[in-house]
Amino acid sequence: MPKEKKFSTKDFDFGFERVSAQEKTGKVTDVFERVASHYDMMNDLMSLGLHRLWKRKFVESLPIHHNGVYLDVAGGTGDIAQAIFTRLNRFKCPAQIIVSDINPAMIEKGKMRHPHLSWLCSNAEDLPLDGNSVDVYTIAFGLRNVTYREKALQEAYRLLKPGGKFSCLEFSQVNSSLEKLYDFYAFHIIPKMGEWVAHDREAYQYLSESIRTFLTKKELLVLMKKVGFEKASYETYTGGIVALHHGYKL
Repeated sequence: MPKEKKFSTKDFDFGFERVSAQEKTGKVTDVFERVASHYDMMNDLMSLGLHRLWKRKFVESLPIHHNGVYLDVAGGTGDIAQAIFTRLNRFKCPAQIIVSDINPAMIEKGKMRHPHLSWLCSNAEDLPLDGNSVDVYTIAFGLRNVTYREKALQEAYRLLKPGGKFSCLEFSQVNSSLEKLYDFYAFHIIPKMGEWVAHDREAYQYLSESIRTFLTKKELLVLMKKVGFEKASYETYTGGIVALHHGYKL
């Protein structure tokens, strides 16, 4: 499993390829530009609907802040931010909810669907927001696509207010008993789905490869602690397919 690199390195994972930092950012942007129109439908198909359960648990784990600021990074078309909005409404709790994504196509689709949310087209490594201004920072299935992951975590720490919570939902390593079945599904079935439904096998081949090359849950926990997060921990769902990491800026 590749280890997290220093910021100066020229060697980054793009699936199973090794590319420069600039190439990775460009390639990831291109992938999500291509899949934007089928993004939500493919999430349902690829996860057999389980992504909805994972995201519901994710959102329900977040604290409630009256007039708080919630920032969802790599937020795509806004499904996590909308779920946060709905949950806060149940508690009659006003808040500012910001969705940030590097991909303009995703943002445009999200804006049409959720115009009541605030939208920001920006890189997770360098967000144009003031330090100590965010109560809750979330990122779901996005950190593995970031070029400088440690820098993105540092940015999350900078933005959070003292006492603020960082939450990351990401694919992880399955239990050994599921590994062969999972690998067959990830590397044979998912690319075929991408070819049949989105007419883009290559993009979905990358998505499967990016899961394999991402940090282990323990490596991500170590990195979170390195940038300053305290009370850092994780839990896994569905046989280890996904992991939910938490941390606080104290």
